[in-house]
Amino acid sequence: MRRALRSRTLVVGLGLTLLTLFGVIAGPWITPFSPTEMDFIAVLTPPDMTHWLGTDSFGRDVLSRVLSGGRVSLFISLCGVGIGAVLGVAAGMTAAWRGGMFEVALMAACDLLFAFPSFVLALFMMVVLGFGLHNIIIAVALAYLPIFARLARNLTRTLMHEPFVQAARLMGQGGGRILLREILPNIFPTLLVQASVGLAFGIVMEAGLSFLGLGVQPPMPSLGVILADGREYFTRGPWVLTMTGLVVSVALLGLNLLGDALRDLTDPRLRQAAGP
Repeated sequence: MRRALRSRTLVVGLGLTLLTLFGVIAGPWITPFSPTEMDFIAVLTPPDMTHWLGTDSFGRDVLSRVLSGGRVSLFISLCGVGIGAVLGVAAGMTAAWRGGMFEVALMAACDLLFAFPSFVLALFMMVVLGFGLHNIIIAVALAYLPIFARLARNLTRTLMHEPFVQAARLMGQGGGRILLREILPNIFPTLLVQASVGLAFGIVMEAGLSFLGLGVQPPMPSLGVILADGREYFTRGPWVLTMTGLVVSVALLGLNLLGDALRDLTDPRLRQAAGP
């Protein structure tokens, strides 16, 4: 705990992440405007005391839309990365424990998916599955499933022959019980670090797909939809694109700093180098 409190990276990352979570969760109570309510009298109003981030081409409050869109993007990233993590970890740990053709087939499938960049793979899935909230969650999950599967498989293989695992086997515990009670708690910190970093890239992936028109569809707000709208009238209302991009950058910075700090705190080699 003392090392955690001394970590400036953790303090800053956790602070920015909590600020982001507070904004997207408490958004409806922070701003008095609806994210979809149009006011054609206040079209492209610059930031002022009424509209803190200005309005867009339909007179909608940008701050309300950013907070609401952030909630949608965060939900998609949480669901997609969460599903990919659960399925990938289960498959990777099972493959490492069973070995044989199951492990070979899983690693071959992971290598096949790794041949494509994550965003390209998600883009291909959206073209195949079509638009919609559920489909973009599936695309994000599929992009991160092989990452967690390979990570869990490698971590499990390093612990399979440790004395505490051998002791559990001698006590007659089954494979599933050993994986859940002995191995998973020991690899969970590393998986948590990967999940925090993946959450940030999941937001970027959703924003990129929606920006291209392949993700969340209007009128539902998302960060990518807001950025795409702001691009169309950037010369007349640059605050829409710049303010939204600034909010996204702060949120991603917080998640990345939090992931780096968690990695430093959970890596035994870094713990030994840092001392007590």
